[in-house]
Amino acid sequence: MGILGRKRWQIAPPAPQPFLERLPHIEPQVAQLLYNRGIVEPAAIEAFLNGACVFNNPFALKDMDLAVTLLRQTILRGASIVVYGDYDVDGVTASAVLIQTLRVLGAHVEAYIPNREDEGYGLNMDAIAKLAESGTALMLTVDCGIRSLEEIAYARQVGLKVIVTDHHHLGAALPAANAVINPKREDCNYPFKDLAGVGVAFKLAQALLRTNLRVPLPATQSTMDEDELLDLVALGTVADMVPLLGENHVLVRRGLASINSARRPGISALMDVASISPGKVTTDTIGFSLAPRLNAAGRISEAQRALDLLLAPDMLSALPLAQELNTLNQERRAMTLALQDAARNVAFQDSKLGSINDEIPPLLFAALDGFAAGLGSISGIVGLGASRLLDEFYRPAVVVAIEGELSKGSARSIPEFHITEALDRLSDLLVRHGGHAAAAGFTIYTELLPEFRARLTAIAREELGGISLAPTFQVDAEVALGGLSWDLYYKLCSLEPFGYGNPTPTFVSRRVRVSHARAVGAEGQHLKLYLVDECGKSWDAIAFRQGEWIKALPDWIDIAYELQANEWNGRTTLQLRIKDIHFTDSD
Repeated sequence: MGILGRKRWQIAPPAPQPFLERLPHIEPQVAQLLYNRGIVEPAAIEAFLNGACVFNNPFALKDMDLAVTLLRQTILRGASIVVYGDYDVDGVTASAVLIQTLRVLGAHVEAYIPNREDEGYGLNMDAIAKLAESGTALMLTVDCGIRSLEEIAYARQVGLKVIVTDHHHLGAALPAANAVINPKREDCNYPFKDLAGVGVAFKLAQALLRTNLRVPLPATQSTMDEDELLDLVALGTVADMVPLLGENHVLVRRGLASINSARRPGISALMDVASISPGKVTTDTIGFSLAPRLNAAGRISEAQRALDLLLAPDMLSALPLAQELNTLNQERRAMTLALQDAARNVAFQDSKLGSINDEIPPLLFAALDGFAAGLGSISGIVGLGASRLLDEFYRPAVVVAIEGELSKGSARSIPEFHITEALDRLSDLLVRHGGHAAAAGFTIYTELLPEFRARLTAIAREELGGISLAPTFQVDAEVALGGLSWDLYYKLCSLEPFGYGNPTPTFVSRRVRVSHARAVGAEGQHLKLYLVDECGKSWDAIAFRQGEWIKALPDWIDIAYELQANEWNGRTTLQLRIKDIHFTDSD
């Protein structure tokens, strides 16, 4: 059913006039966008617009010197290093960054990425025991480990040296590792706190490479410029949804340039199977095409396959791996759609509602045995299923995979409901849980699911009762449609790359006349519009997945949209990408 047409528009307040007057050389709309993103200091504005290549000193990270010294000592001894990663894109790219770097320095290094279904997220005792038994001297974590106090204490007990690199929020104490690199440490003076896991891994790689330039290790295999790693950094940073501001903005901007040059065989092969041409990769391409294919390996197979692809030495070895990931992603998409349908039906049946046309409950909860439902193992995609339900109904959503005595669940939530705080109130029912305001995961004994669902739903009803729940659409500015131009479009492009924290600029224009409209695409799911502005100029517009508007579209509308260049039949035109529609004079 969905929630088409129920979005609230929250238009950013106008930038103060003194701020605009300090920037006479910048288009007012661009200045407004900078203000909306908190970029207000002259040096920060200059760096953001011009992509100034100023990386922060990696040795400003607490314990970086300890980590570099320990790694170099381990390499000098010829001892074994294992990079212990995570199975998502951030973890896999971070693993690839450090494995590639350490191999260049002559290290004996291998990767260990846990199986999502059998081992779950982060460090586990069994894996650590096996690493110790196999002769590993040093375990280097990426994108995990900051809260693994017991596991790291055990690793030290069985004789492993441990370096933790992570970017997640800290727990009550630091793990007892030999070095802990995390910009969120309270005693860390690193100036940028929002690096992804791959960003932290890159800073360690930077420190290692720069040190080796001054004092080369005898086992060094070749020289490598740190820029050769930026394609991996861009992939992981965009996929992990960290703010594309500050150092992340520079990392992704330069990383995209590297990806578009198609230098890395693994990424080039992935682009090939996704039918993406070099030079056409954007943050959207990463988010919707490349990252899902890399993630598919960890969701329904082994994340090691994605790592093998990223480290593939040539296209001959890369293409079969890319094709395998492409096939896995197709399977993952089909499974996710089937899970969404099954979870929707279960959620509404369990809410005692006759159909989804009745009142939507305050929280959607679906516990499924994937095999009994004909879906197979679903533990790797329950988070995707919860995200789909949230997007469809704008309600907190929980999807649980029933797996015998224990069940694994994933939750996604809306700004009005902090899901992890809600789970904290139910910790007496949970084996383990963790997350943040918008997303969380948990493990629970299956027999406790009915009580858990009842109590969580009661919490949601208590906190959301009386609130009119509808998604809020953030708008940068209200503008006259006739004031848009190619010149403005190109100036907006100076803010790229866009993504989380630096979204694609969005505008609202009021009282626009609809000259003509038609439903397009398969089953008329999209809406093609021909609009006329206040000056009588015609504009092409497209509203993806909003074809049902055709049933009741008035002659005059208010539109929220992005400005984009549309290439069709060898011709490029300015086009409005409609994000939402309000009827003129409606509230």
